[in-house]
Amino acid sequence: MGLKNYTVTALICAIFFSAGLAMAGNIVIKGSTTVLPIAQKVAEAYMKQNPDVKISISGGGSGNGMKAIIDGSTDIATSSRFIQEKEIKLAVEKGGYPVPFAVAYDCIVPVVHPSNKIENLTLDQLKAIYKGEITNWKDVGGTDGKIVVISRDTSSGTYEVWEEKVLNKERVFPGALLQASSGAVIQAISKNKNAIGYDGIGYINETVKPLTINSIKGSKETALDGSFPVSRALYVFTNGWPKGDILNFINFIINPEKGQKYVEEAGFVPLY
Repeated sequence: MGLKNYTVTALICAIFFSAGLAMAGNIVIKGSTTVLPIAQKVAEAYMKQNPDVKISISGGGSGNGMKAIIDGSTDIATSSRFIQEKEIKLAVEKGGYPVPFAVAYDCIVPVVHPSNKIENLTLDQLKAIYKGEITNWKDVGGTDGKIVVISRDTSSGTYEVWEEKVLNKERVFPGALLQASSGAVIQAISKNKNAIGYDGIGYINETVKPLTINSIKGSKETALDGSFPVSRALYVFTNGWPKGDILNFINFIINPEKGQKYVEEAGFVPLY
C-alpha cells in the first residue's frame, strides 16, 4: 500500500515537468461509471480550449476500462480502484505497462430510500446485510420490512472496493440485485422504500438518503483524511508514459487551477 501511494504521488508530481507538445488528434477514454461525470466535465472544458482535439468517453466499469487499456482499444482507462496484479501481468505479457494517475478522492456511501428512518449503520451491519444474514430493517432499528439489497456488478471498481472494505473480500450474497452503473443504483434505490445500495458521493442526490458508517459522514474532509471507512482514490491509467495530447489532457485534469475544479463540480473530492 505504501509503495502504491508513493508511486501515484510521484507520478502526479513528475507529470508537471514532463509535458510535451500536443499532437492534435482524438483521445478515447473508457472505464469507470463513477469517474464518468468527472471525465465528461473535464473533457468538455478541455475541448473548448483545444478545439483541434476530440475526446470520446464511455463507461462500462473499471474492469472493462482495464481490459481496454491492456488490449489497446483505449488511450485512457478510468478506474475507481487501483490496478490488480493480474492486470499488470497481462499488460506486461502484451508488451505494455499501465501507468496510474490519481485524479480525485471519493467516499462510497450507503444509500436508502428517503422514507427510511435509518440514519447510520456499522460496518458489521453492512457486511451482514450484504451477505444476506440481516434481512429485515427492524433488525437494525428500522421499520419492519424485507431489505432489498442493491449492488454493483463484479466488473465495477466500486463493487471491488466495497467487497474489500465492507465484505472483507467475501462475495455479496446471490439474492442481491446487481446494477451495471452508478446511475442505475441511485435510480433503483429511489423507487424502492426497502432498498439499500452504495455509490460514490458525486452520484448522491435528493432522490436517495445517504447513511453514515460507524457514525462517520462521507464528505470531502473524511475522504481526504481517510476517516470514512469506505474512502478511495479515483484514477486514470495510460499504457506507458503518456505523450502529446494524452499527456496534456492528464496535466489538465490534475492541475489545481484547471481540471480539479471540475472534479468538485462533479461532486467528488479534488486532490488538493
